[in-house]
Amino acid sequence: MELPASSPPARAPPTASMEIPAFPPEISASFVDQSTVAIKENFGKFDHVLEPGCYCVPWIFGSRIAGRLTLRIQQLDVKCETKTKLNLWLKELVLFVVFQDNVFVNVVASIQYRALVDKAYDAFYRLSNTKTQIQAYVFDVIRASVPKLNLDDTFDQKNEIAKAVEKELEKAMSAYGYEIVQTLIVDIEPDMQVKTAMNEINAAARMRVAAGEKAEAEKILQIKRAEGEAESKYLSGLGVARQREAIVDGLRDMTQYFDTMKEIGSASKSSAVFIRHGPGAVRDVATQIRDGLLHGNAAS
Repeated sequence: MELPASSPPARAPPTASMEIPAFPPEISASFVDQSTVAIKENFGKFDHVLEPGCYCVPWIFGSRIAGRLTLRIQQLDVKCETKTKLNLWLKELVLFVVFQDNVFVNVVASIQYRALVDKAYDAFYRLSNTKTQIQAYVFDVIRASVPKLNLDDTFDQKNEIAKAVEKELEKAMSAYGYEIVQTLIVDIEPDMQVKTAMNEINAAARMRVAAGEKAEAEKILQIKRAEGEAESKYLSGLGVARQREAIVDGLRDMTQYFDTMKEIGSASKSSAVFIRHGPGAVRDVATQIRDGLLHGNAAS
């Protein structure tokens, strides 16, 4: 008895949950993002650098992506503890003596760096930990330069310290395929007790300057007040002198008047006539003369 031949089972249509590979399973696709490069190896050996784009990497032929390297600028903040010199001023009578003491400060350096696309091989294979390497060079430069300066000069010469760090890093990291874009000393933080002492010193210095300015202002006020009093006394004395001069002139006039009267009275044949002086004196004199003439005529 022959069995009817069975037809092959129908293949189920693909659904949304089923994955349809865009490439055969023995060929894989790799995407390299913008500002990134990929390192391609063939059987464990470096092949070449893949720039941004889409690539077929057939693993069946021993090809694979060993890793990716970003070309963006990266930033590393390094906090380094080191010592510096602190000047202590001691005033003894009129002599100033300077003592130097070591104080510890925390110097924070900000390093901006990036990998070079033409040296991607060196940047990927020659360094295992880029940040640790950069940090070691920063520690070396800062701990070699900062202890030579006192604390005030450390704040003033931040740019020089940053340039020294950048120069050393640029010389060392260029061999590993990295470029140092910029180096900044963003913070110098001494111990809290040192900061308190520095603030007290600055406050005392400012108070001393303020006291000097206040004393100078009071001195100017006293000088101006004395000048005003001297000018007032001068003007007062000038007024008294003029008053006395006027009194003397009046006494001189009176003396001359009495001397004149004495001379007139002592003369036996004096023909002086005394008349009053004033606005109505002329009329009175005319009236007296007329009356005298009338009386003389009447008597004759």
